[in-house]
Amino acid sequence: MGCWPKSTLGRRGGLPYFQQWARSMPSKAPMYFNGVYHLFYQYNPNGSVWGNIVWAHSVSKDLINWINLEPAIYPSKPFDQFGTWSGSATILPGNKPVILYTGIVDANQTQVQNYAIPANLSDPYLREWIKPDNNPLIVADDSINKTKFRDPTTAWMGKDGHWRIVMGSLRKHSRGLAIMYRSKDFMKWVKAKHPLHSTNGTGNWECPDFFPVALKGTNGIDQYGEEYKYVLKNSMDLTRFEYYTLGKYDTKKDRYVPDVGSIDSWKGLRFDYGNFYASKTFYDTSKNRRVIWGWSNESDIFPEDDNAKGWAGIQLIPRKVWLDPSGKQLIQWPVEELETLRTQKVQLSNKKLNNGEKIEVTGITPAQADVEVTFSFASLDKAESFDSSWTDMYAQDVCGLKGADVQGGLGPFGLATLATENLEENTPVFFRVFKAQQNYKVLLCSDAKRSTLKFNETMYKVSFAGFVDVDLADKKLSLRSLIDNSVIESFGAGGKTCITSRVYPTLAINEKAHLFAFNNGTEPITIETLDAWSMGKAKIQY
Repeated sequence: MGCWPKSTLGRRGGLPYFQQWARSMPSKAPMYFNGVYHLFYQYNPNGSVWGNIVWAHSVSKDLINWINLEPAIYPSKPFDQFGTWSGSATILPGNKPVILYTGIVDANQTQVQNYAIPANLSDPYLREWIKPDNNPLIVADDSINKTKFRDPTTAWMGKDGHWRIVMGSLRKHSRGLAIMYRSKDFMKWVKAKHPLHSTNGTGNWECPDFFPVALKGTNGIDQYGEEYKYVLKNSMDLTRFEYYTLGKYDTKKDRYVPDVGSIDSWKGLRFDYGNFYASKTFYDTSKNRRVIWGWSNESDIFPEDDNAKGWAGIQLIPRKVWLDPSGKQLIQWPVEELETLRTQKVQLSNKKLNNGEKIEVTGITPAQADVEVTFSFASLDKAESFDSSWTDMYAQDVCGLKGADVQGGLGPFGLATLATENLEENTPVFFRVFKAQQNYKVLLCSDAKRSTLKFNETMYKVSFAGFVDVDLADKKLSLRSLIDNSVIESFGAGGKTCITSRVYPTLAINEKAHLFAFNNGTEPITIETLDAWSMGKAKIQY
């Protein structure tokens, strides 16, 4: 078994060791089939910049260690000669997998929907895929923007025995659409009279995902009945982030209706409030769970940087996803298999942090670590007032005003990750509690402003943030951060709010990186428990 080679650009933070697939484009078709996890993803085999996209293919028995295979799909026929773009995988009756994908047929980027099937179902890795000559399956009619018609979802079957899929699209420059098609036999598809859902002012929808979640418990489901809650997620072409709503699916009218209070706009809920895009879920029958996979691109902007590194873009750690008991949002948590990479462990408990104090977490590899911490505080009285002028602002704008170095009342407190000893470089992941008119507002930030000393005006050093809907009755807040050289994935309050940051330190790299817990608020904070592990390297076989 091999592993990723060490990056020659260690000064930039290096190649993520336990994340998957550097030099990848968005994950598109995760699938569990006959005991093997498959990931099909967009990939440029000729370089570290966008272009020459094929459907790369990797397989795994545990979601952590992978075998990279030959590409499954690449441009080769009239219905995809200008590109093989995004899509999904579906398991048909008789245990037969099929891929649906968007093909580009001309230089104008006219988009059609195609399918591919395995050449040999007895091959446990499904190495070879065939694109039958009866493609394309779906061609846009005159009512559809043919250059904004892509990314078919995993298909589901209704009680009427008809298959359904959804594609992302755009109408009249601003209305995002989830266009539905139906089929009796998976070969002949008919467009529904109306979309599954649409929202004005959101722009083009990419990579839609539509799936049910159980009302109770953490198990996943793969049945599309009216008794479940539903999730509709879309990736926003204009903003390059995603949002989702929770709602009801009228199976007779094939309409999705967001719940009252589920914000159906750019300010809606997100799977991740950071560098996270083009996500896709799948139902894992082996563990009765739904797993979500997101993609994170580079933040250093210049293509020559990516060419020098030899890689660009990564698939993030797979996450289990389920409905929060409140019914108002989803919960995400790294899949349990990740814990097999944990090695050296250190623990802290009952450590008090007064205003301006920090404590270093030693005994692990701070550049490659898994950290779980629970903070507590004696009182909410020192929480700062939430300025009414911030009401319409995005959380990350509030974080930009109230960063980790701005003293507060209850917070900022959290972890200073990928840090130098004197914090010239560091990416703090922290909480700050505000007192609003009727309740408390908890802000979780992952602030990359001081992540690197490298001067680059185009580098995307953003104060990512999201609000955390959490009950503070027990006066505790928990945080888990996965730190992997140039990637920090953080999960606030047990996975209620998640943030991914991409950072490129010049000093805080490898053995020179440090990890601290800190408090810059006037209210003393106690580290009730802190468990931290060094993380090993995922094995990659070519």
